[in-house]
Amino acid sequence: MTAAVWLREAADGSVVLTLHIQPGAKKTEFVGLHGEAMKIRLAAPPVDGKANAALCAFLAEFCGVPKSAVTLISGETSRAKRVRVAGASAGAAARLRTLGA
Repeated sequence: MTAAVWLREAADGSVVLTLHIQPGAKKTEFVGLHGEAMKIRLAAPPVDGKANAALCAFLAEFCGVPKSAVTLISGETSRAKRVRVAGASAGAAARLRTLGA
């Protein structure tokens, strides 16, 4: 199985995700690969940081970690984002990997 380019496990055990975000969608969901990034549709609008907050909450729930464990590394005002998820279990990382398969 080839490694998912959009998902990287860091030395500290956290997971770093390369994402392409589509805010203002009907519902929040993983869509599939978009180039070398995972595309996520967000129901939140891209105003006042609402989409970023919704993204962090969505990823925290998916990975089973508190919202404080999800950090936006780059792309605060861009559709292209990098996000770190600290403390994600091996099971959560495996579920993330299957999304891009």
